[in-house]
Amino acid sequence: MSEVKLAAETRTEFGKGAARRIRREAKVPAVVYGHGADPVHITLPGHELHLALRTSNVLLALDIDGKKHLAIPKAVQRDAIKGFLEHVDLLLVRQGEKVNVDIYVHTEGELAPGGNLLEHVLNALPVEAEATHIPESVTVSIAGLEAGATILAKDIPLPAGTTLNVEDDVVVLQVLAAQAEEAAEATEGEADAAAEA
Repeated sequence: MSEVKLAAETRTEFGKGAARRIRREAKVPAVVYGHGADPVHITLPGHELHLALRTSNVLLALDIDGKKHLAIPKAVQRDAIKGFLEHVDLLLVRQGEKVNVDIYVHTEGELAPGGNLLEHVLNALPVEAEATHIPESVTVSIAGLEAGATILAKDIPLPAGTTLNVEDDVVVLQVLAAQAEEAAEATEGEADAAAEA
């Protein structure tokens, strides 16, 4: 994973008013913490940060007062209606350091014919990976899977240097029979009708 370089400015003003002023200047308030150091409050360029955060678990190379720091996003707050960035929490990392992150689970292929449904029990898989080599996602083949099939965490191929941070037998994906759900709904409807009679 490549680093995204961002120039950060330390900030001394806090509160809603200060945050609004920062956002009006097309910047985003953020806090950087980790490694036992005191949190550092910074502002980051809004557009560049927005583009960087399109990649999940992006590695940010921050220049704070002339010092270089590596960080990954830990919490991103967006405006619920307009979607702009309101605040970002960043975790300091070092090259070679292991971090706990969630990576997205993508699927490829088609289920077996028959109207089956794929349920994502986990959309993201908790893993431990080296901070400078965090995978963006993992891909799982669901080709030919039939109703009742499950894919467990241990069944998902992980890139080298990445380990599961969840029990091996946790269900990540499962295939449901669509007809079984319809039949269950019909049975519930009949039971309700009988109760009303």
